[in-house]
Amino acid sequence: MTRVDAFDPIAFLERAVQYSSNEDVTEMRSFLVETLEEQECEPEVDDAGNVLATRGDGDGTHVLLNTHIDTVSPHVPFERDGGVIRGRGSCDAKGPLAALLSAFLAVDPGDGRLTLAITPDEEVLSTGAYDLVSDPDSPVHDADAVIVGEPTDLDVCTAAKGRFQGTIELSGASAHAAEPDSGTNAVAALESVLGALETFSDRAEAPPDHPQLGEATLTPTVVEGGEATNQVPASCRLTIDRRSVPPESAAEFREALRSHLREAVPAASGVDVDFTFTDRPTPFLEAWETDPEDRVATTLADASGGEIRPFTAATEASYFASDAPTVVFGPGVLADDEGAVAHAPREYVRVADVEAAADALETTLSRL
Repeated sequence: MTRVDAFDPIAFLERAVQYSSNEDVTEMRSFLVETLEEQECEPEVDDAGNVLATRGDGDGTHVLLNTHIDTVSPHVPFERDGGVIRGRGSCDAKGPLAALLSAFLAVDPGDGRLTLAITPDEEVLSTGAYDLVSDPDSPVHDADAVIVGEPTDLDVCTAAKGRFQGTIELSGASAHAAEPDSGTNAVAALESVLGALETFSDRAEAPPDHPQLGEATLTPTVVEGGEATNQVPASCRLTIDRRSVPPESAAEFREALRSHLREAVPAASGVDVDFTFTDRPTPFLEAWETDPEDRVATTLADASGGEIRPFTAATEASYFASDAPTVVFGPGVLADDEGAVAHAPREYVRVADVEAAADALETTLSRL
C-alpha cells in the first residue's frame, strides 16, 4: 500500500516509545499533535486531554479510530533489536497507534469521513473516553464503525467481557472472645457469603454463557476483618472481581448480587450484608459485542488474514460499542509462549506486525 511519504509508522513508534507516559502523557501527546500538524492535519486537544483529528467532511461512511497514549508503570526504556521494538507501550498501545495513524493519513476519505480520537488515561479511569461519549456533540456518536487499537496479534476482536469491582460488607457485633455468643461474628458469616458466590451463576436469572465469551466469572480477591485476636469481629469486608458477559449491566449485577447475598445471610442471623461498587468517577468498562459478520469485522479480517475472536482484556471499546459496530485490532500480543508481554518488563512488538497492521487498516478504510 502507498502511504503518505512523510510519515513512517516505525520511525514514529521508535520515538513514541521513548516518551514515558506512565505518569504524565504531556510529552507524548505533544509529539502526537506535532506529528499530525506536520501532516497538515489540524488536531485539537479537548478539555479531557483527548487528541482529535478529522479527515474528510462528506456525509458518507464515517469511521472512528481510537486508542490510548498512556501506559502502565514502570516505564521501560526503548530498545531496537533487529525486527523487534522493545519498551513500555511498544505494543500497548503505541504500536497500534502507529498503525492507526499511518492508515488515517494515507487513505483518501472521498465522500466519507475519518476521525482519530486518542485518549489519555485508558489504563486508569478512562476519563477521556467517557468525556467523549458523554458529550452529545462528540463525533463518536455518528460513527458508522469504530476500530480500537490494542494488541490482538492482527486478529479482529468483536467482543470482550466487562469488569466490575466492589466490596461485600458484613456487619455484626463485637464481644470478648471468651464469650463469643454475646456478640455476632462477621468473619464467621464469610462461610455463607463464599458459598453464595459459588452458586451465583446457578440462579435462574443468571445470564447464559455467551457464544464468544463463555461464562461470566465472580472471584473473591481480598478479605479484611477483625481488630484484635481476642475479640469477636464486628465487621468484615470482601472484595470481589466480576467479569461480565452481555447483556449483563453493572446495575443489574449489583442488584442481583445484593439479593442473592441477603438470601444466603438472612436478617435472622444478626449479620447485616451489603454490596457496593468501588467508587470511581467513570462507569465500569462493561461487556460489549459486535456481530462477527458485521462489515467492519469481516473486511478487516480479510485484509489482515487474522481470525475473528473475542478480546481477553477490558478496553475503552466498551464505551463506543453502544453507538456503532466496534472491533479491537492491532499488532502485538498480550502474552506469548514465554509469558506476559503487555504490562510486563519484556514488552515488545514486531516491526513486521506494525507494518502489516497499517496495511490492513489502510485496505479496510479504503473499502469501507
